[in-house]
Amino acid sequence: MAQDTAMTVPAAGTAAGLAAALRVPVWNALADRADALRRSLPPRPEAAGDRFAWWRTLTPTQARDATALEHLDALCEHIKGSGRPAPGYAPDDPLPEAALEAADGFTSADVAARIADYRALRDALLTQRPPGRPAAAP
Repeated sequence: MAQDTAMTVPAAGTAAGLAAALRVPVWNALADRADALRRSLPPRPEAAGDRFAWWRTLTPTQARDATALEHLDALCEHIKGSGRPAPGYAPDDPLPEAALEAADGFTSADVAARIADYRALRDALLTQRPPGRPAAAP
C-alpha cells in the first residue's frame, strides 16, 4: 500500500508543477481573446441596470461575443487565483478544462504540447485508485 502512495505523489507533483507553469500562458491566451472581444463591442457599463440595457442593444452576433467575453473574464479570474472561481468550476482546480479548451489554438506549439501533457497527467491521476486502497482481488 505504501508503494501506491509513493508512486502517486511524484505524479501529482508533476501535474501541479505543469499547472503552475501553464497558468500564465493560458491566462495570456484567454486575456488576449477577451481583449479582442472587448474592443469589438460597444463599451460595457458597470452598473447592473445600465448593463441590462446594454445587453438589450446588442445584435445577436454582439450578444454571442459578449457572452464569450463574460466566460473568458470569469476563467481569467479563476486562473489568476483571485478567490473568485469561475461559476461551475471547483475553486481548487487550477486549470479548468474549459480554460484549456478556450486556449486551444491560441497558444504556441510548445504551450499546446505542455497542455496535452497536463491533460494526460491530470486524467491519469483522476483514473488511479486512491492511495492506500487495496487492489481488487483477481
